[in-house]
Amino acid sequence: MKPEKYREMTREELERIARDLREELFNLRFRVSTQKLDNPLKLRELRRDLARVLTILREDELGIHKLPGSPGAGVAEQSDQTKS
Repeated sequence: MKPEKYREMTREELERIARDLREELFNLRFRVSTQKLDNPLKLRELRRDLARVLTILREDELGIHKLPGSPGAGVAEQSDQTKS
């Protein structure tokens, strides 16, 4: 999924997606050790999607890009306006 779509989601949704991606990645890694995968590129896609979600969550923590509904989302906008 594109990062723009992830940025439109709330923090709770992103945390749920990250949890689901971790679980799916674990299951695929387990399956790789026991049998051949139908689509081996799925591992790469999952790792990259998880990295995107975790990056966006970290950006929210640092205040680089606030997610909708996250605490302090309006504060960053107000402080930017007062600097002008």
